[in-house]
Amino acid sequence: MVRQTLDHTTSSQTRESSAHSATAEAPYSKATFSKEHLLLDELKGIALKVRRDIVEMTAQAESGHPGGSLSAVEILTTLYCRVMRHDPSNPHWQERDRFILSKAHACPVLYALLAHCGYFPREELRTFRKINSRLQGHAHIKTPGVEMSGGSLGQGLSFGIGAALAARLDGRDSRVYVLLGDGECDEGQIWEAAMAAPHYKLDNLVAIVDRNGLQNDRSTREAMDTEPLADKWRSFRWHTIEIEGHSFPAILEALEEAKTVKGKPTAIIARTVKGKGVSFMENNPEWHGKAPNKEQLEQALRELAG
Repeated sequence: MVRQTLDHTTSSQTRESSAHSATAEAPYSKATFSKEHLLLDELKGIALKVRRDIVEMTAQAESGHPGGSLSAVEILTTLYCRVMRHDPSNPHWQERDRFILSKAHACPVLYALLAHCGYFPREELRTFRKINSRLQGHAHIKTPGVEMSGGSLGQGLSFGIGAALAARLDGRDSRVYVLLGDGECDEGQIWEAAMAAPHYKLDNLVAIVDRNGLQNDRSTREAMDTEPLADKWRSFRWHTIEIEGHSFPAILEALEEAKTVKGKPTAIIARTVKGKGVSFMENNPEWHGKAPNKEQLEQALRELAG
């Protein structure tokens, strides 16, 4: 499995239709990201399908965290379908890149991407949060493709540092990507880890902050104002990039830039919209941990019809 690389597609290329549409159903034994380069329109098609999976999963379970899952769709789609080196047929492949979901309650977006890539059948998404399911309400390592069991916030960056150090000690060129919530950045352990990573010069580590501005039942500014957030990361000696977190070109460019940084880790502050793609969920803290009912699901699916 070869690490995906950035190709600079032209606007005309992004409008080209693919013989293998990203929105088509794929055999579960194969990864739909297997092409050398997916066009931007194909990434958008995957993201749309993932959003539909998120609202359907949480509606069927009658619980879950749709808001913070929807805000991270473009980030995870870019990582799994264009950037990371991974093999769904061999989840424990030693040469793989690692993705750590520190905001583990946003697991619906991770499960949807893992199913899309072929780590398990897409039908299994219907078992989300059910007893004995492999797809629990917070990410767990019993799920194929999941690297860290989560739940308590603030732990993922520390875990990512361990994975990055292990890759260095093993002489591997694997990269480690950690997705953090912006409310999660209230946790002290995040900043202990933020001090440690540049100390060890972990240039194979990338922290991505899902900066949607909401946490649980209020705005992040109201709960704990962490601005200027980017300057804080810079002061901890991270190479820091600020981007629009729903723009595939911006995400791709930032992740490619991170690969060129030497001697320090990279932090990407991705400005996003909580509940992105569903009008009544967008920028509404009510949808942090609430599932849509039947009527709301129908409306969401209409809006996500493409």
